[in-house]
Amino acid sequence: MGISAAWFVTKYDIPYKKTIEWLLILPLAIPTYINAFAYSGLLDYAGPIRSLLRNQFAINDVYFDIQNIYGVIWVMATVLYPYIYLSARSAFGRQNSHLTEVSSSLGISPKKTFFTIVLPIARPAIVAGLLLVIMETLNDYGTVKYYGVNTFTTGIFRSWLSLGDLQSAIYLASMLMTVIFSIILIEKWQRGKAQYESSSSNQQLRTTKPKGLTKLAAVTVCIFPIIFGLVVPVFQLIYWTVFTWKEVLQSSLVEAILNSFALSASAAVLIVLLAIILNYATKMLKSKKWDSIAKITMLGYSVPGAVIAVGIMILIIGIDRYLLNFLEETFSIKIKLLITGSIFALIYAYLVRYFAVGFGPLEAAFKSLPHNLNEAGRSLGIKPWENLIKIDLPILQKGIVAALLIVFVDVMKELPLTLILRPFNFTTLATSAFQYANDEMVDKAAPASLMIIFIGMIPIFLLNRLTKQNK
Repeated sequence: MGISAAWFVTKYDIPYKKTIEWLLILPLAIPTYINAFAYSGLLDYAGPIRSLLRNQFAINDVYFDIQNIYGVIWVMATVLYPYIYLSARSAFGRQNSHLTEVSSSLGISPKKTFFTIVLPIARPAIVAGLLLVIMETLNDYGTVKYYGVNTFTTGIFRSWLSLGDLQSAIYLASMLMTVIFSIILIEKWQRGKAQYESSSSNQQLRTTKPKGLTKLAAVTVCIFPIIFGLVVPVFQLIYWTVFTWKEVLQSSLVEAILNSFALSASAAVLIVLLAIILNYATKMLKSKKWDSIAKITMLGYSVPGAVIAVGIMILIIGIDRYLLNFLEETFSIKIKLLITGSIFALIYAYLVRYFAVGFGPLEAAFKSLPHNLNEAGRSLGIKPWENLIKIDLPILQKGIVAALLIVFVDVMKELPLTLILRPFNFTTLATSAFQYANDEMVDKAAPASLMIIFIGMIPIFLLNRLTKQNK
């Protein structure tokens, strides 16, 4: 879905192209577990499809079994394809039109040109998007748990929270990490020293107006993921919300909203603040040591939330035990656990998991700053920290806002990490939606799910607007 849609919107001038381009991105705002809830309800006995078949066509014996591995694949594909779509669209847009023109002049068919020239050149970008999809898939817990599919993540949860076997959870987490890094290393090895660069000419791929079957195919391929990755789940959630919002609002939804906003805002501010400091230190000191530190901090996003939760839990339990023993032996003070099961542990886990999300946009923004600004500041006797506050940060406002919003939304959607490390009886929008669905009250999960989706659309609209302004 991602590659084909990217090619058609890049190569062909289809109707409503600009609208379709950003609609294809919006499914990113829908977490996989919420999409799973929506499709399960849609195909349920009381869902609209089977109700329509019973009431209008007297068909009672139709059963749609989506709660299996094939259902998981469908649910994840319809909301994760934008990772590949964005990467592929960017790569196709940068390619030189001379390549396809020369191929055409040699009598090579458009289909063969695409598979032998266009696609191989775009391979690094496509693989980058594919790796993000793999990371998101391995990180998922809500979808596979709700559909009853066993994965590494469900195994970690079952070993630790249900069986109380921390050693097995650590073993599974280690195996999952090995799988992730093996995938990355295999791809780099397979790519080898191959080069995927096109000419430096500014002659980008020319768009053409499709006709006949080509036009129909282009529009169908682009509309298909929008319908099944955005329209269908959102309308199903809206349908449920109409009937359940009053009941849910009177319960714990308000508390979940406040908790989610407080957690997301705190984590976003902390992450962006540290990302600014690390980016500025890397820029000013220009040493391999700081470059290495920056690269290490980026690794957290490639690690599933459940694995990070296991590692952090081991760390904070060790710290708590040391503090308890120290206070008891030194001051004869007996206290309960200080860090374990606290908001501090949860925010620290968000910092480890999503630091790369805040660091990346700011790194690009810092690299775009003119070097003579800092040099001019130093010549005027301005201290480095004053230079950062008075000169760099005002220029970086758009990048800072973008980083804050992206981190805010990612933290709000996070489920496995929050489920493991949250304080007792502490709910967020994500955990509230999951709990309702897990208790077979999936319709009541809709209000919280819709809030997560609409909040997730904010950075997409903002980044789309910023891109247009930069152009």
